Amino acid sequence: MFDLQGIGKILIVIGAIIALFGVIFFFGAKTPFIGRLPGDIYIKKENFGFYFPITTSIMISILLTLLFCLFRR
Repeated sequence: MFDLQGIGKILIVIGAIIALFGVIFFFGAKTPFIGRLPGDIYIKKENFGFYFPITTSIMISILLTLLFCLFRR
C-alpha cells in the first residue's frame, strides 16, 4: 500500500530543509549576503516598510533544486 521507506526519506528531507531554514534565519543577520542581494526590493517610507527578497528567493530555489536533484539519484 504505502512505501514506508519512501515516506521516511521524504520526512528526512523535509526535516533537513526546515533545519536549514532555521540556520539561515538564525545566522541571517550575521551573513551580509542573505537578504541583501542586488535585486531584492526594499521600500521604506515614513510609516511603511516593504521588503521582497526576490533575488534571495531565486537563489534559495536554485540551491534547493540542486539539492533535490542530488537526493533523487
